Amino acid sequence: MAVIVVEIEREQADVGAATLGSGGVPVQRARRGAWPRRYASRLFYSDVIVIVLTLVISSFIAIPGLFASVSWPGGPRLSYLAALVIVGILWLIALDATDSRDRHIVGHGADEYRRIINASVVVFAATVAIVFFLGMSLSRMLVAVVFPIGLLLLLFSRWMWRQWLRRRQRKGEYLHRAVLIGEPSKVQHVAKQIRRTHGSGYQIVGVITNKGPSAGVPDIDVLGDIAHAEAALEDANIDALIIVGSDDLDPDTMRRLGYAVSDRDIQLIMAPALTDIAGPRLHNTPVAGLPLVQVDFPRMEGAQRFTKRMFDLIGSSLFLVLLLPVFLIVAIAIRIEGPGKIFYRQERIGRGGKTFGMRKFRSMIADADDQLDTLLDLQGSSDKPLFKINDDPRITRVGRFLRRHSIDELPQLINVFRGEMSLVGPRPQRDSEVALYDDIAHRRLLVKPGMSGLWQVSGRSALSWEETIRLDLYYVENWSLTQDIIILFRTVRAVVAPGTSAR
Repeated sequence: MAVIVVEIEREQADVGAATLGSGGVPVQRARRGAWPRRYASRLFYSDVIVIVLTLVISSFIAIPGLFASVSWPGGPRLSYLAALVIVGILWLIALDATDSRDRHIVGHGADEYRRIINASVVVFAATVAIVFFLGMSLSRMLVAVVFPIGLLLLLFSRWMWRQWLRRRQRKGEYLHRAVLIGEPSKVQHVAKQIRRTHGSGYQIVGVITNKGPSAGVPDIDVLGDIAHAEAALEDANIDALIIVGSDDLDPDTMRRLGYAVSDRDIQLIMAPALTDIAGPRLHNTPVAGLPLVQVDFPRMEGAQRFTKRMFDLIGSSLFLVLLLPVFLIVAIAIRIEGPGKIFYRQERIGRGGKTFGMRKFRSMIADADDQLDTLLDLQGSSDKPLFKINDDPRITRVGRFLRRHSIDELPQLINVFRGEMSLVGPRPQRDSEVALYDDIAHRRLLVKPGMSGLWQVSGRSALSWEETIRLDLYYVENWSLTQDIIILFRTVRAVVAPGTSAR
């Protein structure tokens, strides 16, 4: 669900101080809305600690001597300690300049991590350029060590803070209490989207509709109607008002609501009728005083496709080398259990509808495919996409272990290396499953299938077909390298915890 936070300029008073509301009525500001600022300040101190730790570690690894200094033609000598301090200050400035601690993005999605990466790359490039053009004697080893270590530690620290925030939110703390306003069907849809997204940071405490208490929105308190929205906000202790649209929300009503939330220090959030669109695709374009929202369409071409291919090629190569001992152990275990091939090859549909042979470690008996149709008929799921046999009797003992930990999927690294698959993307499906696609589902085939994807780390095979398609299409429409890295990281966590393997 795409949302747009509308910032209303106002003089910042101390949290909890009284302000004058509409008509000069004093209004008490809510204290609970101050937590994003406290959280952002903690992130700042955390970033300082991480960067200092990075510089200390790097100095032990790469500084040529305790009293070594940096020099360049025509310039003064500079101690390595001073050079490191300058780099650290520039790094903190870059993190602030990219708004990596902005309250609208911290704790949500990949944008926070993306801004940290962008800031680190900018400082790295600037440092290399300065060293090169000035001819400085700065240790190349130091530059090569500082930024990779610092970037990894920054990303890890932000991830740890995010886990801390999620634990707090599960306890009902550090949440934005929000009210939805709009037509009953629309507020119900938005409330469902927010509630099913773990870690959204918003708690829906009520709705305001054009029909008032008679709207009958399930499982949500109706606080009033749009005509008396200001009175409803007066009684509600909230941090955000989410407007989802209604014919009754004319420009004058919107203006009055804007003044009302401004007086009460409440966020005003617009939820346009755009679903599953990531923030980087939305651009605010003010035209004639109208805040028009421009939506970019995804183009997996040129530099983007090259970047993804290089990421897949390098990643699959490294994984194949590191996992070679695992391949040997699994091959021996499969051979000991019984006769049959070690690898299993199955025809799947790839990008653009092209067929390829997907590789897996064999986890079933030798003639498993011959029994599939019979088992599906007995289960009554032969006409459904993503069909899966419950308590499949064809799986061997070794195969059950391999599937529980997704080890049977590792040979697909060969498919990734060959360019038939990607490390991250929609899972490849059989031609009989693709035949059941509707027009929207066919958009899954715009990108290469992946070893892992959004639905694998969001619920694995427990998700419904509709939810699986929604997540896959979100990935297709909003691809980014940062998102791929996050999904791979979450995949490792999902694999470590025993569960149902991805198909």
